[in-house]
Formats: sequence, C-alpha cells, structure tokens
Amino acid sequence: MEHIELLQKSLVVLICVSLLWRIVRYMWSFLNVEKEPVTVLVTGAAGQIGYALVPMIARGVMLGPDQPVILHLLDIEPAAEALKGVKMELIDAAFPLLRGVVATTDAVEACKDVNIAVMVGGFPRKEGMERKDVMSRNVSIYKAQASALEQHAASDCKVLVVANPANTNALILKEFAPSIPEKNITCLTRLDHNRALGQISEKLFVHVVDVKNVIIWGNHSSTQYPDVNHATVTTCDGQKPVRELVADDNWLNTEFITTVQQRGAAIIKARKFSSALSAASAACDHIRDWVLGTPKGTWVSMGVYSDGSYGIQPGLIYSFPVTCEKGEWSIVQGLKIDTFSREKMDKTAQELIEEKTLAYSCLN
Repeated sequence: MEHIELLQKSLVVLICVSLLWRIVRYMWSFLNVEKEPVTVLVTGAAGQIGYALVPMIARGVMLGPDQPVILHLLDIEPAAEALKGVKMELIDAAFPLLRGVVATTDAVEACKDVNIAVMVGGFPRKEGMERKDVMSRNVSIYKAQASALEQHAASDCKVLVVANPANTNALILKEFAPSIPEKNITCLTRLDHNRALGQISEKLFVHVVDVKNVIIWGNHSSTQYPDVNHATVTTCDGQKPVRELVADDNWLNTEFITTVQQRGAAIIKARKFSSALSAASAACDHIRDWVLGTPKGTWVSMGVYSDGSYGIQPGLIYSFPVTCEKGEWSIVQGLKIDTFSREKMDKTAQELIEEKTLAYSCLN
C-alpha cells in the first residue's frame, strides 16, 4: 500500500513539474518574440555616404542589435547599376538582422511604408555654380521626395536630412510633407557634435566617451557655433568643466571653433573625398539616440524645428542641444548664454533666415 501511495505522489510531482516546464516554455516564447522589422529608407544610397551607411544599419548600429530592418535604397537613374551592386553586396554580407532590400530609382516605391527616412541624396555645389543654382536644384529634389514621403511613408515616419544645405533641405521637406509632424523632421548636426567631442578628447588626452554635453548651435555650415561652455569631462575626481581643464580660452574661442567648422573641408582636402565614414556613423548616432533615448544627464545636438527657444526665430530648422526619450526629442532649457555665444548663435541664425528666403524664392 505504501508503495502505491509513493508511486501516486511521484506521478503527481512529475505531472506538476511537466506542467510547470510547459508554462515556463510558453512564457519564454513570449519573451523571445522577434521584433517587427523597421523599414529604413536611404536616399543617395549608391553614393559614398550611402555605401558606408547601409551596412551599419543592417548590422544594428542604428537601431540596436535585436532590431530587424528592411532597407529601401533610392538613387537617381544614372546610378541604377551602382545601386544594384550595393544591393548585391548587402545580400552577400548575410546580415542576420536584414529582412529585405528594395533598390529602386522610383521615389514612390522607395517611400512605401518607411518608418525612418535618411535623406542622403542631394545636389552638391560644383565649381562655378551660384548659391541660388544649388538651392534651386535641392529645392526641386526635396519637394518631390517630400511629396512621396507625404503620400506613402508610415504616419509616424522619422526623417533625418543629411544632404547639404541640410537645415534648409529639411525645412523644404517639412513644407511639402505637412502630415508628417514637424517634430519628426530633423537634420544632421551630430557629425559636428562628434567632431567637437573628438577635438576636446584629443586636446586633453582623454577618451572621447568621457567628454559630454558639447553643443552645436545653428546651421550645418561654416557659421555653426560649437559651444563647450556647458561641456564636462569625467575624471577620477568626478565631472570637471571643459573650460577649466583646457585652461585656454583663446584656443576654445578661436582654433577649436574654426577646426570644427571647417573639418569637412579639411577632410576633402586630405582624402579628395567627403567625410563619408564619419557622416554615416553620425547619422546612426542621431537616429539611435532619437529612437532609443539619450543617456541620463547627457544631451546631443540635433537640427530641429525651432519653437523660439533661446531667442531663435520660430520656424527655422536650427541645431539645439536635445535629450531624447521614448522616441521624442526635447530642447534642453535654461542654459546660460554669454555675450560671445549670443553673437555666434545669432550669426548662424541669420544665415538660416537668408537660406530660407532664398529657398522660398526658388519655389516661387
């Protein structure tokens, strides 16, 4: 009789363990559900920046190591064969996160259901061209692509404009894609932000990750203002102001600023090509922080739609310090602005006002 009771108890225990195991496996299956793929558009995808950018996205640098992606690649008709080659290489690389590639010269097809649009394609200024000629070409390009995004992109599509003049191209895109929220249209100044971080880390012989909270104010151009007045460095004695550690206001107010402002031209002079690698990396940084959030106590620079903060004319796409949380950016408020900074910030704002006027004259 005792043997029977023991057997019965053993069976009950086995049944309970089996049920518990099934419950655990069932719950684990929910925890391990793969995320839905995010569709990312890259325009100018056959160009140098595009060629550097698309493998970064496919590898998870932009959206994280567990986020599958579908890439939509757009370029102009003369670049169709090169674009085909980029698609072939993406397939050959066998990226685990890559769930599909569309390579096309049709803007409508490229913009279909995209969640994130990285606008790299644009018309570069060539020797002998007037500023208005370049602006006119880019206004035409961004008006057409804005229309395609407006009609075919996902309703919550996030847009990053990389092609110069980036701030004004973003403004034109906003005008012709009115259903995309103004907070979802941005331009790239993270490259300049990263350049500023790099210059400070080199000057102080510290690792770049220990430097934070530099600011790029204004236009992605030679009038931009790289500001270190609120930047800090993590040391063994805690957070220290950059100005205190550098201890050279003349360098920070002159050579540092011009080096960051003119870094792109210096790279072109050195390698005979534009800064494709660092621009692609900065684009990934921009989107990653926007989507996944900035670390607590850290801000980054993004070209965003001005709401009048810091006395900047509303309606411009202007680079501000921002923090990001849950897919939304917010301008950092309450920073003290000295006279030197005020002059620099107003100068770059004035250039953006002039660019806006020029762009609208091209539209008319």
